[in-house]
Amino acid sequence: MKLVFVIPAYNEEALIGKCLDSVVAEIARAGVDAQIIVVNNASTDRTGEIARSYPSIRVVDEPKKGLVNARDAGFAATEGFDLVANIDSDTIVPAGWLDTVFEQFARDPKLVCLSGPYVYYDMSFWNRLLVNMFYGLTYLIYVLNRYILRVGSVVQGGNFVFKRAAWQQVGGYDRSIEFFGEDTDVAVRLSKVGAVKWTFALKMKTSGRRLEKEGVFRTAGTYTLNFFWVTFRGKPATKSYTDVRPD
Repeated sequence: MKLVFVIPAYNEEALIGKCLDSVVAEIARAGVDAQIIVVNNASTDRTGEIARSYPSIRVVDEPKKGLVNARDAGFAATEGFDLVANIDSDTIVPAGWLDTVFEQFARDPKLVCLSGPYVYYDMSFWNRLLVNMFYGLTYLIYVLNRYILRVGSVVQGGNFVFKRAAWQQVGGYDRSIEFFGEDTDVAVRLSKVGAVKWTFALKMKTSGRRLEKEGVFRTAGTYTLNFFWVTFRGKPATKSYTDVRPD
């Protein structure tokens, strides 16, 4: 299966280099047929310039700011690929990540989406401990929603891979969702056409900047509220959000 990474980026000059280095290194390590698309999403800094400095990377410009707008613009450029890996520009892909992706999709023909948790590499020990507790709860909710209630699943935004054909089948991204709830929308709609799996085996390193700035409990509460709102009402409860970037 051919895989392409789609990486939205808005004013990420401080972190996008680390992200792209990790993706390039993981593709080389795994020796797979994979490409990289960076969506320069209305950036006013050097994000686009940095991305274009990598000869193997394709840059798509999306002038309309917004995470879902950027993901959608990136998806439109993925024709010819079987799998679309959606990560964020402040993530770092760990070694073995692609092995897990291809192994899971090869094992289960009904699998249409695979996701897993974040590992916040730059947070304090106590905050990371709190996050791990929330992920324990996340797994319980995943089991409840997928296997008991059958109303959806769990997808971690910035760490999910789906089959391109399946995402086309359910209509693609809903651009009316600006930020919160976009991953749950993916989980709910793809669950209608196949298996959406959330596993601790697919871990992704990322910055904890939002959680550190807004607080773990507040951030977790906002995401949880929108998770249930999208699952049971189809739209997120929260529309406004704050861009958190390094000073």
